[in-house]
Amino acid sequence: MTRTTLALPMRPELRDPAWRGRVFWALAALLLLWPALVLTEFKPWVLLEAGTLKSTLKFLGDFVPPKLEPEFLLMVARETWRTVAIATAGMVLALLLALPLTLLSVRALSISALSGRMALMPAVLRQGVRWLLILLRSVPELIWALVFVRVVGLGPTAGVLAIGLTYGGMLGKVYGEILESGESHVTASLLRNGSGRLQAFFYGLLPQNAAELTSYSVYRWECAIRSSVVLGFVGAGGLGQQMDASMKMFNGAEVSTMLLVFMALVWLADQASAWLRKALG
Repeated sequence: MTRTTLALPMRPELRDPAWRGRVFWALAALLLLWPALVLTEFKPWVLLEAGTLKSTLKFLGDFVPPKLEPEFLLMVARETWRTVAIATAGMVLALLLALPLTLLSVRALSISALSGRMALMPAVLRQGVRWLLILLRSVPELIWALVFVRVVGLGPTAGVLAIGLTYGGMLGKVYGEILESGESHVTASLLRNGSGRLQAFFYGLLPQNAAELTSYSVYRWECAIRSSVVLGFVGAGGLGQQMDASMKMFNGAEVSTMLLVFMALVWLADQASAWLRKALG
């Protein structure tokens, strides 16, 4: 009996009954991942080569010390505020775009769907709105920014329009999913008793989903701040545009300062977002 007891833990099927499945899926994941790594020419060991290490250390050495001249810091503060303004204005535009499209795409607000199957014209309109939301969010804000930079020129306007269109599609989709996943009994009762769609939305759907809708909106505003910096690299204004100019001039000290300010900005946005979610929760 002693020998049997000592031998049992050595048998894999007794130690872990699911070991065959784990090994199979691990090998399957590796087989699927390997072609992707080959296709992307993923070679992390290149970072350890002597020439690469020398260039990297030289590049990082230019970052120290950061540039702290008062005039430069004033410019960075101004561009940081402009970055927040681009993100906020873009979110306002996205909300103005997403809210009506959401109301048109939500099945719970369809009067014809109360009896079961939605009528043909409302169904076509609803599907068309959903396709429009897919189009808006499928084009990255960076692509929209490149388009608008050529249409309206360099500056914050292109960034605001780019964030507004892409985030309008994202907000519209998620808002619709949130509203349709909630309880629709009150909304249906209001519509059956002669209430208008807006009244049914404000008194039926919105109260029970307001916290989740607001929380997601705040999260998207936080993401928009990060996006507005990236959009600056294609000429859409803000801190990113100044950072791009400094990098092109190989001025590591200026880039270092702006990176530190950007990290502080993201941290502050994250803290503000967390506080708002806690207050709303």
